[in-house]
Amino acid sequence: MENDEEYQSLFETKKAKGRLINKLFAGSILISIIVVWVYRITHIRSKDDEGRWVWVGLFVAEIWFTFYWILTQVLRWNLVFRTTFKDRLSLRYENELPKVDIFVCTADPVREPPIMVINTVLSVMAYNYPPNKLTIYLSDDACSILTFYSLFEASKFSKYWLPYCRKFNVEPRSPLVYFASMDTNHSTNFVQIKKIYEEMQKRIEESIKIGRIPEVYDQHKGFLQWKSSFSSKIDHDTILQILIDNRDSKAKDVEGCTLPTLVYLAREKRPQHFHNFKAGAMNALIRISSKISNAPIILNVDCDMYSNNSQSIRDALCFFMDEKKSQGIAFVQFPQVFENITKNNIYGASIRVIQQVELPGMDALGGAFYIGTGCFHQREILYGRKYSKDYKFEWNMQNGIYVEGKVDELEDKAKGLASCTYEMNTQWGKEMGLKYGCAIEDILTGLGIHCRGWKSVMMNPERRAFLGVAPITLIDSLIQHNRWTAGWVEIMLYHSSLLFQLARLRFGLFLGYLHYNFWAFNCFATFYYCIIPSLYMLKGTSLFPEISSTWFLPFGYIIIAKNSYSLGEYLHCGSTLLGWWNEQRMWLYKRTTSYLLAIIDTILKLLGFSSMKFVITSKITDKNVSKRYENDIMEFGVDSSMFVILESIALLNLFTFLAMVKKVMMGMKNEREMLIDKLALQIVLCGVLVLINLPLYGSVLRNDKGKMPIFVTIKAIFIALFICILFLMF
Repeated sequence: MENDEEYQSLFETKKAKGRLINKLFAGSILISIIVVWVYRITHIRSKDDEGRWVWVGLFVAEIWFTFYWILTQVLRWNLVFRTTFKDRLSLRYENELPKVDIFVCTADPVREPPIMVINTVLSVMAYNYPPNKLTIYLSDDACSILTFYSLFEASKFSKYWLPYCRKFNVEPRSPLVYFASMDTNHSTNFVQIKKIYEEMQKRIEESIKIGRIPEVYDQHKGFLQWKSSFSSKIDHDTILQILIDNRDSKAKDVEGCTLPTLVYLAREKRPQHFHNFKAGAMNALIRISSKISNAPIILNVDCDMYSNNSQSIRDALCFFMDEKKSQGIAFVQFPQVFENITKNNIYGASIRVIQQVELPGMDALGGAFYIGTGCFHQREILYGRKYSKDYKFEWNMQNGIYVEGKVDELEDKAKGLASCTYEMNTQWGKEMGLKYGCAIEDILTGLGIHCRGWKSVMMNPERRAFLGVAPITLIDSLIQHNRWTAGWVEIMLYHSSLLFQLARLRFGLFLGYLHYNFWAFNCFATFYYCIIPSLYMLKGTSLFPEISSTWFLPFGYIIIAKNSYSLGEYLHCGSTLLGWWNEQRMWLYKRTTSYLLAIIDTILKLLGFSSMKFVITSKITDKNVSKRYENDIMEFGVDSSMFVILESIALLNLFTFLAMVKKVMMGMKNEREMLIDKLALQIVLCGVLVLINLPLYGSVLRNDKGKMPIFVTIKAIFIALFICILFLMF
């Protein structure tokens, strides 16, 4: 190690510029909000006025919006960005680099096609890292023989793919993505490796099409366990197969270099035992890997998040191995980035602001989230170790273990660690491994690590570390957000003790978590604002100050300032004006469906009327659906309660807006001027809600399969008319 005088850090942390301007701007909005509160209090309706409680309701909604806006500002107060120096890491530690275990998880061969899964596996096998220090584990929670067959084929293809990547410094190292991006390359090496891949792909796809593996493998050792141990995907023994053992002298690629170890695991499943979804699979992998490789660093990735940057391991190690600044860092999180985002981000799936603003803000508070994929962990800390100032990890002393014994013996010895009953009466799922009892077990696990005193960092390199696939239909996007939101609500209701524990340790980080814990509860204030002002506009009841009043100014300033800031933030993060507008639509759609239903479902679960579910987002798509997505055409197409809610709100605002336009047009000049002056903000709010729902109205007139189902529209028309008529009657 170098002397203190010669010490050069392995990473650098820089604060974002221009935060003072942001703080002053936020201060001006806060002052305007206080003035609005003063207006609400001083202009409250009399007890006999029918609009009194509506006025109070608006005030409560505005108090909530203010509270939540303050939480958003906590994440924007200070931002930090990280840079690593991998050349310094190589100079100091190239011969002492730690072993790394990589976990890839899949759970459904239909929604997560095996060809996609093995491309992710091949991409992480090909990291620019000593292959003898890499072990890749594939957890298959569907126990699919077709997934295992695909991995078996990938293990053979890796002998050609890894040396090709080294020789030509390939990026990205997912074969499927690489070949698609290099279609004009006609070099001999490229043509040869592509031919080998396409032959493998053809064999896999033919097997999936007929639903069975080639007969030549019927008696192969690796496949026999499905005959003896498999009843169904929820009733089978543990299947553990080491396909490549880098201790074996024969585990070489075509150039004679060692291959990484490759392991397949389908943990035991029984109908009478709850298996805890992905968290259970991860904990089984942690235990199994402790007997096979026991690397001190663990990377986990979702099966659709392939490695896009072969240097990512070295980036992460710069944070773990710095002699002075690594103290207390438990995990390094890379952003979850999607490659199939359209230019205008029709479903708001790019989450650019979260990645480029809010997560760096969390990082500044000392705790980037663990988001369940693209994350490097210290193994010891996952075991439940508490932070201590005296703790120092000696990489050269704990660089994995050397495992003795034949592969068969090792497999038999380790299988018991993945049994259904192993965790009974243990701390697994509580204080050890990933935590159970939450739809977002990753966030809960990261929260637990932070509560034990550890820090985490966010690394967002210029070349994205991992790329995945975002939902390309509206319903899939809403369901995904429903699951994420339900998880945050569960943490709020079931695991609040962790939040209070964190509040005592780091109050700023606690507020950062609250920003997402309260995500779902925005639905109530949003619902109120989307419906009540429009309905009262029908009766000519004003709920906001007149244009001619000076009280109008703070309302106008907040509307313009907040939306201008939001637009500027989105444009700065690389989005477009239309992309920002689409994001506002999805903001409305998620709050009025995903968030609301997440709260209802979580409360029902709390009362014992519902059980925990884990919905896997589909990664396969119809060609026509893909084409509409690429053309930024919203996909409806299914009869869903979510769509009934969305269309009911949209039609209610359309009906009230048209009624108001008619009233203004048919009135005398003085009446028109008075109405516009009196109801200006309600007219604008209702008009914006109509504009933002134009794709929904237009979907009714479409002829493709992505149009809004007629039964949904009929239900929505009935609900909207019923509410309007009932309101006018009373």
